[in-house]
Amino acid sequence: MLLNKSAQVAFCGMAVALSAVLMFLTGLIPIATYGLPALAGLPCMVVVVEMGIRWAWPVYGAVSLLSLFLAGDKEAVVLYILFFGYYPILKALLERLRFSVVAWILKFCVFNVTMIAGFFLAVSILGIPMESFLVFGSATPLVLLLAGNFVFLLYDVTLSGLVVKYYQRLHPFARQWLTKK
Repeated sequence: MLLNKSAQVAFCGMAVALSAVLMFLTGLIPIATYGLPALAGLPCMVVVVEMGIRWAWPVYGAVSLLSLFLAGDKEAVVLYILFFGYYPILKALLERLRFSVVAWILKFCVFNVTMIAGFFLAVSILGIPMESFLVFGSATPLVLLLAGNFVFLLYDVTLSGLVVKYYQRLHPFARQWLTKK
């Protein structure tokens, strides 16, 4: 089935717009530093489902760039750029691997490396005091990372469930719209 190029570009534009609005809202809703970047990555997942990974990378790049200028919460921008923005694309790539154990190991490695990098970026570039991460003692960052791994597992499983539900309920409509001449 041949996809309409104009519809594909428009679809990606809508994905960028939706994600950028969600990232913009991080400045208006202070408690959404983690939730809104996670939601802002979902349109990339839809682009992967409808048009493939090749179309999703420019969406991620455009949202990352727009977020740098539009989003008020720079910590949320760092989280989007370092993890939540590209993870739905990476997830699609990793789940093609033959051995799911290897895919899970790679997923957790990516998560942990990016969260540790995000921690050091938050301290060094954003100027968040290191002491704010040590409120409950020196083990606080490690405890937070372990809790983060549990939340990441839930996030990954939820993304998989959302892909299935999207494919069952909305994919036929999107496919019909994308193939119209």
